[in-house]
Amino acid sequence: MREKAVMLGEREMEPRIRVLILLVCLLPAFVECSIRHYKFNVVMKKTTRLCSSKPVVTVNGRFPGPTLYAREDDTVLVNVVNHVKYNMSIHWHGIRQFRTGWADGPAYITQCPIQPGQNFVYNFTISGQRGTLLWHAHILWLRATVHGAIVILPKLGVPYPFPKPHKEIVIILGEWWKSDVEAVIDEALNFGMAPNVSDAHTINGVPGFVPNCPSQGGFTLKVKRNKTYMLRIINAGLNEELFFKIARHKLTVVEVDATYVKPFQIDTIEIAPGQTTNAILKADQCPGKYVVTASPFMDTPIEVDNMTATATLHYSGTVANSPTNFTNIPPTNATPIANKFIESLRSLNSKTYPAKVPLSVDHSLFFTVGLGVVPCPTCKATNGFRAVADINNVTFVMPTTALLQAHYFNIKGVFTDDFPGYPPFVFNYTGDPPKNFQTTAGTKVYRLPYNSRVQVVLQGTSVLGPDNHPIHLHGFNFFVVGRGLGNYNPKKDTKRFNLVDPVERNTIDVPTRGWVAIRFRADNPGVWFLHCHLEVHTTWGLKMAFLVENGNGPNECLLPPPKDLPKC
Repeated sequence: MREKAVMLGEREMEPRIRVLILLVCLLPAFVECSIRHYKFNVVMKKTTRLCSSKPVVTVNGRFPGPTLYAREDDTVLVNVVNHVKYNMSIHWHGIRQFRTGWADGPAYITQCPIQPGQNFVYNFTISGQRGTLLWHAHILWLRATVHGAIVILPKLGVPYPFPKPHKEIVIILGEWWKSDVEAVIDEALNFGMAPNVSDAHTINGVPGFVPNCPSQGGFTLKVKRNKTYMLRIINAGLNEELFFKIARHKLTVVEVDATYVKPFQIDTIEIAPGQTTNAILKADQCPGKYVVTASPFMDTPIEVDNMTATATLHYSGTVANSPTNFTNIPPTNATPIANKFIESLRSLNSKTYPAKVPLSVDHSLFFTVGLGVVPCPTCKATNGFRAVADINNVTFVMPTTALLQAHYFNIKGVFTDDFPGYPPFVFNYTGDPPKNFQTTAGTKVYRLPYNSRVQVVLQGTSVLGPDNHPIHLHGFNFFVVGRGLGNYNPKKDTKRFNLVDPVERNTIDVPTRGWVAIRFRADNPGVWFLHCHLEVHTTWGLKMAFLVENGNGPNECLLPPPKDLPKC
C-alpha cells in the first residue's frame, strides 16, 4: 500500500497522508520506498570556525549539508529552493543520470542556474549504482559550504560483497576560509594571481585542534571494541588532495566512487576532491582515544593549506581524561604513500559485479591538461597576464545559455563541436616547457556517437610548472586502464594496460609529470562535462564537454526537459 501511495499525485492524497509519506521517504534508507523526496532550502547561516564567524551559504542551515539516502533503482526528487543572493545549481556527483542530463546540475552546461527566489526539482533515478557519492553546488565557489553525502544502499535483500559492518558512518573532508570564499576568487581573478589557500581543513565540518583557538571542538568517532565500522569517506574540499588515517588502525578499502573493489588493507588513504572511499575499520585496539587526521598531499612546489584536520576515535568505556594516541602525519609530498593506495585499487570483477572494460576503442583521444597565460590589462602585479588552465591548449569559455539546451533545441552560436582530439602541437609535455605560454579560448565540445567506445589519455604538462589534476567526468563511470610518469608512449604503454580488472571511477588523478588512460562506453545521450575538480583550475578554464548523440529508439534518446527547468 505504501509504494502505491507514494506513486499517487499530490492532489490525490489527503494532506496528512502526504506528510506521512514524505517523512517515511526521508528516513535514512531503512524503509522501503521507491521514491525519495527531499527539500533543499539554500539559506545563509552564520557559522563560527577558527574562533571567527561569517555568514555562509548552506542547505537547510547545515554545514556539511544533509545526507541524501536512497537505494539502487530508487527515484529521487529534490526540490531546491534558492533563498540567497547567488545563483545556485546542485550537481549529484557520480550519479549516472541515464537520459536525465537535465538533472545533472553544472550551471550553464546542463541547466541555467536557479535564480534567487526560484526553485527547481531535480528528478533522477539511480540505476545500477550503490555506494557513496556526494552532492555539491556547481556554480562559482559555493561548493565550499554547499555539499553533502549521497548514500546509495543496495536493493532490499542484496547483501554487500563483504561482511556487513556493525555501523556505517559518513566522514566528509573539506576546507575552510576565514574570508568570504567568493571574495577570495574574485580578488585573484582581478589581480591575475592564484587565490589564497584555505585556512584549515575540516572533518565533518570542524577542523579539530587548532593552535590559538582552544574552544574549537572536533568530530568524535565513537566505537565499541571488536566491532567493525564502514567509513564512507568523501573529499568535498575545493582545491586539495588529502591523506586520511587513524592512529594505530588499519583500514580495509572495499569501494571507491560507488563501485566495489577487491578489498585490501592499508593505513593511509589518498583522496582527491570529488572522490569517495568506503573503508572498513575494525576497532581492534586497546580502549582509549586515537587521533584521526586529514592532511594535504601536494608533490609540487605549490602553496597548500598545511593545517591538519583532526578528529578523535573514542572507544566506549574510555575515561574522559585519557591521553590521545597520535600518529605520524605523511609529508605533504609523500608521493610513494599516495601511489601505494592508488596502485592497490582493482575492480571487484565478480560474476555479480563484472568489470565491463571496452577491449577495443572507436575514439582514441589524447588530452593535454595544464596551465597557461592570457593577457589581462588589470593584472599589473603579473605584468599584464593572468594564469589560465586548458585542455589541448583550449581554455574553456563558459556560455550564457546552457549547452544541453542549445543542443536539444538546436540553438546556434552557443558552442562549436570542433574540440581537438589531440593537442595542436607536440612538445615535451613533462619536460622543458614551450616558449609560447598563451592558450586559445572557446566553447567547444567533442561529439561522440551513441554507444561508441572511447579512450582518453590525460597527459599532464609542465607549461607553468608541473601539477596534479583530479579529472571528473559527468554522466559516466570509466575504467582506469593505465597510468605512468613522463610522456605517454602509445607503442610501449598500451602493452601494460590492465583490461581485466582496472578500477572503475568517476574522478581520477592525473599524476604530476605523468599521464593516465581511461576508457568508457558513450551509452548516455546528452552533454557531459569533463573538468579538473580543483576549483581553481576549473575557474581558470580546465574543462570541456562531450556531446553524446541519441541512439536508436526512445530508450537511447535524451528525455525532454522538465517544465520547471530554470531559464537564463
